[in-house]
Amino acid sequence: MQKRTDPHSIPPGAVLFLFNHDATHQLAHTAGILRALAGKPIGFPLVCAFGTDAIAQGVRAIVGEETASRIIWFDLGLGRVGPILRLVNRIAPTERMARLKRHATALRNAAVIVSPERTCLLLKREWKGGGPQFIFIPHGAGDRSVTYHPAMANFDAMLVSGQKVADEMLSHGLARPDAIVIIGYPKFDLIDKDARPSFFGNDRPTFLYNPHFDPYLSSWYAHGHAIIDWFAFGAGRDFNLIFAPHVMLFRKKLHISPEYRVMKRRPDLDPRWQGLANIHIDVDSPRLSDMSYTLGCDAYIGDVSSQIYEFLCRPRPAFFIDTHSRSREEELPYLSWSAGDVVRSADELFPLLPAYRERGLHYRAQQQSIFDYTMSAGTESSSERGALAILSWMDEGRFPS
Repeated sequence: MQKRTDPHSIPPGAVLFLFNHDATHQLAHTAGILRALAGKPIGFPLVCAFGTDAIAQGVRAIVGEETASRIIWFDLGLGRVGPILRLVNRIAPTERMARLKRHATALRNAAVIVSPERTCLLLKREWKGGGPQFIFIPHGAGDRSVTYHPAMANFDAMLVSGQKVADEMLSHGLARPDAIVIIGYPKFDLIDKDARPSFFGNDRPTFLYNPHFDPYLSSWYAHGHAIIDWFAFGAGRDFNLIFAPHVMLFRKKLHISPEYRVMKRRPDLDPRWQGLANIHIDVDSPRLSDMSYTLGCDAYIGDVSSQIYEFLCRPRPAFFIDTHSRSREEELPYLSWSAGDVVRSADELFPLLPAYRERGLHYRAQQQSIFDYTMSAGTESSSERGALAILSWMDEGRFPS
């Protein structure tokens, strides 16, 4: 793969897929659309701009060798300052912002920039008018307010997973009706949703514990150790547990939530959990984002992660830990929490788990309903629908009504 860094190596009029992150968990949401576009007789160059070699390798694995040869690969590297910024990056996303600033001139050559996250909008402020249009493809389909951040209105167009996301974007005034289109969930194109990966040499029921990283919303900070201890040493020893948090939780020791103005130090793993036959811990492998764990478990324990919707591709029991709502009487703040029992603490959770099958049956119809509302299915793949939408946008500057 020839990596380019010269500002002139991004041709004018290109459609550029921007992969500017420190982890690989966003790749599957957009790389399939890049592959689908590259397979069509298009009249514009395709560029993959990547922040790290691991990102480039991940995209290349998705698009395939033959398709990769039809793509221009642009390296967003930071040169000598990279290692210095990497230290600061443990607190704030300095690397992402620095890559954008350093390569702003080159990126401005593109006609359209496709991105799965909103940091790229810094470029619009940098350019102060003009430049490429920005198409947003969310890296997930969650319910949190940050999913519908006011800054999203600065995207020119959006490709979303289902009616829920479209309705929310429109109701928040973040998109025009002719600038948003439902394409389904491209990540599902890369996954065998009928697979059942096994991580234990026994036939015990397997629970997945999938806490978020946000220090205000996540259950890990106050309840995580108690949850794993219950499976490791307590009454839950007859079950298996997969601990697979959001990939960003163990990327930093100190987590800051700009949205809620909260900062917390992340609790470490307990060495006593290592080597236990019924405990599987993964905090940094590709399996955290390839659906291995959401497919390979019988029940889900979480808080606010959008991975619940990936888990619900097959309805199964789910439990949620609410660490922040003000009262039990208020309306559920997240649609996903209607898919299972919601508790306030690990102590409230434990009595429910032995009857997980019965609790799951109680919520099965609701799970199917919110999944269908969130994830659109079609006769064509989501990646193909996304590619056709981008072609329509390039031709007409809007999406078909």
